[in-house]
Amino acid sequence: MLRWFRRRLRAGASSGDGWSREDMEHLANFARTRQGVEGFVEPRTAVTDTTLLLVAGDGEWTRRRVPDAARAHQFANKLGIPSYDAQVVGYPKRMREWNAKRAAAEKDALGKAGDVGA
Repeated sequence: MLRWFRRRLRAGASSGDGWSREDMEHLANFARTRQGVEGFVEPRTAVTDTTLLLVAGDGEWTRRRVPDAARAHQFANKLGIPSYDAQVVGYPKRMREWNAKRAAAEKDALGKAGDVGA
């Protein structure tokens, strides 16, 4: 399954096709090391390129640029994970919950750091 991507990585995936070796490796590693991963393809906008957002079962996520939507879906399929068009299905609730937990933990950590001198 990942053999095709490993060959591309060894061959130098940053051949001007929009894939960087580091981005492909990062996405593949994220999918390999987490459970329940799904892909969400985000369309190109005036501000950003097309991206592939991977969301794990616990809501942890990562995002990287991809050449286009079709190849993002193909990449996800090769990794054995489902992929969806983000503008059609939206983002999973678990991702929003994970973001909220992280923000609360960071706020709490900053509050405790500020209490040291009080």
